[in-house]
Amino acid sequence: MKAVVTLLFAVAALLVAALPGSGGAPAADLDLDGDASSGVVAAPPSDAVQAAFAQRSYGAGDRAVLDLRGARDGLRLRIFRAGAGRAGPLQGRPVSGWTTLSGPARSAGVQVGQWESGLYYAELVTPGRGNWYAPFVVRPGRPARDRVLVVLPTNTWQAYNDEDGDSWYFDSSVHTIQLARPFLDGGVPPHYHGYDRGFIRWLALHHEQPDMIADDDLDAFPSAAELARRYDLIVFSGHEEYVTSHEYDLIKGYRDWGGHLAFLSANDFFYKVIRQGEELQGRWRWRDLGRPEAELVGAQYIDWNHGTYPNRPFTVDGVKGAPWLFAGTSLSDGSRFGVYGIEVDAVTSGSPPGTQVLARIPDIFGPGETAEMTYYTTPAGARVFSAGVMNFGGSALWPVVSTMLSNLWAELATG
Repeated sequence: MKAVVTLLFAVAALLVAALPGSGGAPAADLDLDGDASSGVVAAPPSDAVQAAFAQRSYGAGDRAVLDLRGARDGLRLRIFRAGAGRAGPLQGRPVSGWTTLSGPARSAGVQVGQWESGLYYAELVTPGRGNWYAPFVVRPGRPARDRVLVVLPTNTWQAYNDEDGDSWYFDSSVHTIQLARPFLDGGVPPHYHGYDRGFIRWLALHHEQPDMIADDDLDAFPSAAELARRYDLIVFSGHEEYVTSHEYDLIKGYRDWGGHLAFLSANDFFYKVIRQGEELQGRWRWRDLGRPEAELVGAQYIDWNHGTYPNRPFTVDGVKGAPWLFAGTSLSDGSRFGVYGIEVDAVTSGSPPGTQVLARIPDIFGPGETAEMTYYTTPAGARVFSAGVMNFGGSALWPVVSTMLSNLWAELATG
């Protein structure tokens, strides 16, 4: 919620080197602060051209519209798939050749290829001025072969985006967020490196090919029953803080149909927003509207680090609650792993009956404020996992966490 800027603490860095699960991970994969490009080599942001796609997602074969600010002759553009390579802060692999744009146009048409569903981006190079990045999602044309859907937190990305001074986090008078703006940090979504990049890269390295959509696409989905017919598992891979009433209803209904859920961050489904065209309006806490997020997620937001409390490791204390999750990790009750925090969740009286705590970070933000990783099942057969910390998905390339995600995938993506 207020994790606008999260510090990388020296204490946390020392913990990483000593903890099981961090050994062997590349240095760029150990970033803990949520900065979009920490530890990743990237060209300096362009001071001449900014860019953003007019929509958060497109279908394969669509003609996408890329809006430009400060267009100039000689601008070069290429499309990459995020996570599939090592290029730039979004860790991309090129899927197109370079195109040179000319003239004073304020937008450019970009042909979306017959590409698999996933996160993609345009890299724009302004001669002598630097680079800019413009992400977009290629939504699925048909259901994924493994019946898994990944929802990217595109609403939250824009809520934290201070471009044009239009952010709830920098100006309390702001009540409307524009969805089609360039992202401030060279076009990279806020906190992408800390919260999102690890999981996106994990998918590529493990040859997983789920369907991937933006919040807009989920909001447009017709019914929970149709979601349950198409997918065995829905993964919220990042900070899914802002959802519409329809999104909330869909996911609760999907769960009630027996669909499985995995929340890889924290402070999910916290605020209600209304989407009107290219604007988000809001915001209202779901718990104040009689719909506490713990009833769906299993736990709910309790606090953030206030720029004071360092990230700390989880202590496992509930292996028997989900032994399949810890298989092959060498973790047992009392083991510690990872370095987590930033914003955290914990169980409440509103958590579903039988919700089990799998791991804790005791008193992470002071006495009584303990982060909790949770898991519960429902009579309809749904199984719901929640990481309970902001940066669990971002740590997907740490060996222990990578194994846990593989276990999660195998267990929940099989119907």
